[in-house]
Amino acid sequence: MNEPPNRKPPVRRPIKRKKVVKTVVPAKTPLGKGRKAAKPFPTREQIAEFLKSRDDTVGKREIARAFHITGDDRVRLKQLLQDMAEEGQLEKRRGRRMRAPGAAALPNVAVLRIVAIDSDGEALAQPVRWEDEEPPPRIAMAAEGRGQGALAVGDRVLARLQQDEDGGWTGRTMRRLENQADIRVVGVFRRGRDGQGRIVPADKRARDTWPVREGDTGGAKDGELVEALVEASDRLGPRRTVVSARYGDADDPRSISLIAIHAAGIPTEFRPKALAQAEAAEPAALGNRVDLRQIPLVTIDGADARDFDDAVWAEPDPDHPGGWHLIVAIADVAHYVPSGSPLDRDAFERGNSCYFPDRVVPMLPEALSNGLCSLRPNEDRACLAADLWIDQHGRLVRHRFRRGLMRSAARLTYEQVQAARDGQPDELTGPLLEPVIAPLYGAYEALLAAREKRGTLELDLPERKVNLGEDGRVASIGVRPRLDSHKLIEEFMIAANVAAAETLSDKSLPALYRVHDQPDRVRVESLKEFLEPLGYTLALGQVMRPRVFGQILARAVGRPEEPMVNEMVLRAQAQAIYSPDNLGHFGLALPRYAHFTSPIRRYADLTVHRGLIRLLHLGTDGATEEELSRLEEIGAHISVTERRAAQAERDAVDRYLASWLSDRIGAILPGRIGGVAKFGLFVKLDESGADGLVPISTLPDDYYDHDEAAHALVGRRWNRVFRLGARVRARVTEADPLTGSTVFALVDAGHGADVEGLPPLPGPDRRGPPRIGMRSGPRSGRKPGSGPPRGPRR
Repeated sequence: MNEPPNRKPPVRRPIKRKKVVKTVVPAKTPLGKGRKAAKPFPTREQIAEFLKSRDDTVGKREIARAFHITGDDRVRLKQLLQDMAEEGQLEKRRGRRMRAPGAAALPNVAVLRIVAIDSDGEALAQPVRWEDEEPPPRIAMAAEGRGQGALAVGDRVLARLQQDEDGGWTGRTMRRLENQADIRVVGVFRRGRDGQGRIVPADKRARDTWPVREGDTGGAKDGELVEALVEASDRLGPRRTVVSARYGDADDPRSISLIAIHAAGIPTEFRPKALAQAEAAEPAALGNRVDLRQIPLVTIDGADARDFDDAVWAEPDPDHPGGWHLIVAIADVAHYVPSGSPLDRDAFERGNSCYFPDRVVPMLPEALSNGLCSLRPNEDRACLAADLWIDQHGRLVRHRFRRGLMRSAARLTYEQVQAARDGQPDELTGPLLEPVIAPLYGAYEALLAAREKRGTLELDLPERKVNLGEDGRVASIGVRPRLDSHKLIEEFMIAANVAAAETLSDKSLPALYRVHDQPDRVRVESLKEFLEPLGYTLALGQVMRPRVFGQILARAVGRPEEPMVNEMVLRAQAQAIYSPDNLGHFGLALPRYAHFTSPIRRYADLTVHRGLIRLLHLGTDGATEEELSRLEEIGAHISVTERRAAQAERDAVDRYLASWLSDRIGAILPGRIGGVAKFGLFVKLDESGADGLVPISTLPDDYYDHDEAAHALVGRRWNRVFRLGARVRARVTEADPLTGSTVFALVDAGHGADVEGLPPLPGPDRRGPPRIGMRSGPRSGRKPGSGPPRGPRR
């Protein structure tokens, strides 16, 4: 977690009794030392030179300080930097940082952390500090000098870096750093024949096991899932490993989610004070709240949902023919979780709830998340309601926020509402069809028209759903349906989020926005290289808008390359974050956007609620000055916890899929090539969506070039092509539920696997010298890694 910046007041020195003059220490700038009374606004060339002079990335504030930019000129600087980014004069990096275009992703010397040891005993490292939006590069460490012990996972070194011709990185140790950090390991405790205890890591990237001394086992039994602390050590030899927690039999199906939870470091226990505060909470009284209990608000959620954040209702707007009055009532979590309270501290630490196939790790204790805050049917609940008035074109014409007391008329599921809309109501939805459900669809259709006019980014990426049996094992795997009822709720939530963002922005109250920046030029250029051979045009000179990508996606519908076009467009997008600097939401084509509608499960929404309460004088439990001063820190922290939760959820699903496939070793299943790397192919199965590695060693004997632009492996001798998106049949050869890794072998690989209808790739004599190549054979494979690249979250 980032510490809040220390803000010191400017130095003031009295010159005379009646006059005080502010002295400012001059900043070092590319314009020369010292500072004159007034500095001209920097040109693009001066900013570009400043970026080139820096070995690291810089932020907007650093540029402003360097050029003495203050006041309204900061807005002008922000626009200039945005223009420079769009025109390729600078590159945006993670955390709102920037650097000169084409600058090396790594400096010549950096502090590295050893993250894995490969099958050949080579240490692989990553930079300790990494601000790029892309995953950090893996750095192959050169062999240690004579007399030096081998590097171990967790070691930190100061290393000299060199980029290879193929784009990879090599590191040479200059000095081992003494202040190594302790590391946590989650894995299975095993005893060898000699009685020696060891921990087999659950991380598929780990290569080594960790020895455990007899006195450090914590009573762990063979086959138990454990968590251990590998202590820092400056001595050569194994580091001390101490078992710190035991989680039961590793073969128990319930262990699958536990591995993901504890490996990610997600807190699972609430502190006693937070639990006591939640248990002592009482239902809110009407008091000064607006009484909404006579309005038939309904919740619409998944069949397995237990916490209900939002309820909705709509009616025709008599003041705007064809328009609608919509109420989106959200659980009033701020009433129960005051800023700075024990509950607030625990909620902030978690950042969000995490959802797994067999459990939920909630942001708030169940007494609130499933109890007093949840909008359960026929129970009085405190809410913060957004009244939205939209015209016939779906435009938001006005809005207001009120604290109320509501009573949900029904708990509905997406499937129920969709069936009622399609003419098949049940006992619950039948009486609600005309007075409640029909107006909701009327308002939705208006909002949908506005969405289509904006030209939002619509990606068709099916979401996997793991269904468990009573024994906790995988019963079936499917794809979550995408119904109009899902889209209805999504549009209502977006409208309420926009209203919240506009209210906070119009009054200039500091707030956390949901920011989705434009894709940077490097990613767009990579997408252009991929699309051109397929016959698609992507002009780099135009202003990138969601509609540009939407036109590409629309053209791909129904064509063989549709899945891979969707995947590549996703990879080109920036990652959405939380920030007090509002840059709009690119994917939704909205200039102002915040998260307001899910305060039970997202801390960002809770901060927005508090901001609205403070701004609109809706109570004394709004945002505090201290909280508003920490918004940048809060946004950075919950952006990290969001990614942490998403990764843990994916890891758990991967392990469940591996468990399911472990009973199908030898089965031949249809799928597509979903990723291409120099060491092999990643195949995504049709039925389950499981990803598995096809090692290059299992492909027909040849020397394969990795054509990065075409996302293909091409054999030099026989010109076999294995291209992204190609249909294949894969045999399951390995599946490890502990790590979640799966390995496939292609059936009928002798003819390659290309996408039907695409132009053939050039033969080996016309491709020129290969940039990256590997030979298939017994030493060319590798242990399954982390899978194909994944796109950013929106």
